[in-house]
Amino acid sequence: MSRDMTAAMIAVPAPDTPYWLNLPYWLVGVILMIALFGAFQVYYWVGRRLGEKLYESRIGRKVGRARIEAVERVVEKWGALAVYGCFWVPGLRHTLPWVAGALRVSYPWYVVASALGCLTWAPLWWFGGAAALWGYVQLASHSPVAAAAVAVLVAGAVAGFVVWRRRRRRATADEEAVAA
Repeated sequence: MSRDMTAAMIAVPAPDTPYWLNLPYWLVGVILMIALFGAFQVYYWVGRRLGEKLYESRIGRKVGRARIEAVERVVEKWGALAVYGCFWVPGLRHTLPWVAGALRVSYPWYVVASALGCLTWAPLWWFGGAAALWGYVQLASHSPVAAAAVAVLVAGAVAGFVVWRRRRRRATADEEAVAA
């Protein structure tokens, strides 16, 4: 077997071999999907229970009223579809579900959207993320210089993205101030 093929096999464990707590890799992924689905149901019911108190809660103060209102507009416009979409947007993933509860999004549709989100997002993250992590570990074990270069490139890309977003937000705020 070639060295490249061996590295690929190490990057993602075989689905039927023991992985964590002597469970197969696929079963650990399924358990994590179920846990994520459960967390989303808890978020919804906490939001539904808090309602307007959401703004004064510790989480609400930390997130900020303006951001919560922005999430509310997304939920009001898209409903349960926004719940599915929030899986793919890191800032919304753990914010939007409790706002959906506070806005009383139809629970059956919420369950469907969150189940579909768990079934599509989690496996990509579980398998793709694991492959990326183990691939990086393999790269670091063979070439620490290349791994450092990749880390610098990723950090630079993230920093560039953050700077770009801040500039865009400032420009938007300036335009709104001029318009007002």
